[in-house]
Amino acid sequence: MPARIYKPARNAMQSGTAKSKHWVLEFVSETAREVDPLMGWTSSSDTQAQVRLRFSSKEAALEYAKEHGIDAVVQEPHKRKPNIRTGGYGENFAANRRGAWTH
Repeated sequence: MPARIYKPARNAMQSGTAKSKHWVLEFVSETAREVDPLMGWTSSSDTQAQVRLRFSSKEAALEYAKEHGIDAVVQEPHKRKPNIRTGGYGENFAANRRGAWTH
C-alpha cells in the first residue's frame, strides 16, 4: 500500500507553528470515496486511509516504512520566508509617526 511522508504546513488561521514540527506518514486511499445517498456523507471502504502516524524526524518515518514494507514517497516541505519588519509591531503605535493615524 503506498504512503506519503510529509511535514504538515502551519495552520493558516493562526500565526503559530504548532503541529508542524513533526513528520507524518499517511496512507494513500486505494479506492474512490463514495457519497451516501441517504445522508450525503462521503465514505470509503479503505480503512487504511484513516491512519496517520507522527514521527519526530523524517529518518524515523522512513525507517518505519522500510521495516513494515510500505512504499513511501517523501514530500519535502517548502521553507517559509521570514516576515521581519524593522520596527516590529510596536511601530504601529510609535509617537514619532510621520503620517496621520489612518485607522
